[in-house]
Amino acid sequence: MITTGDTMSKQHEQHTLVRTLVLGILSGGRSATPLAVLALNHDRSSLKGSWQDWKVFSTPLGRGLLVASAVGELIGDKLPMTPNRISPAGLVGRIGSGALVGAALGTTGKRDLRIEGAILGGVGAIVGSFVGWGARKLVGATTRLPDPVVALAEDAATIAGSVKVITAD
Repeated sequence: MITTGDTMSKQHEQHTLVRTLVLGILSGGRSATPLAVLALNHDRSSLKGSWQDWKVFSTPLGRGLLVASAVGELIGDKLPMTPNRISPAGLVGRIGSGALVGAALGTTGKRDLRIEGAILGGVGAIVGSFVGWGARKLVGATTRLPDPVVALAEDAATIAGSVKVITAD
């Protein structure tokens, strides 16, 4: 017999896995933003998990570096010499970031879903990289807005989406 607790646990697991996929997709847009938002929510009780003990999240230096990386990426993305997000190096970094944020979020439930979270986060980053790249080109071409303006809108969407996903209970 399935109990209410089992049903609630399964729903939490499904919710967590969807969140890891979405954070991966957002990592495809700005690789460091979901990690920085998670770092800034380190003490949030609804996110209680073993990720909070990982050095990159448990120390002020680690959290500061994640936030600084996100700020640097937001600035660097607007520079003409910045490589394309779907270049091999850019894609590898985004996959790594998506996998890390997915693994971290995967530790927040009763059952450890860090492997599943890492896989979904990494796959989401691939999807987000290509869809985001295509959308940015399409919006730029159809609106004739300068690329940095389109990039700012992408920044805002990625930050807002990351905050919404990470702070959702």
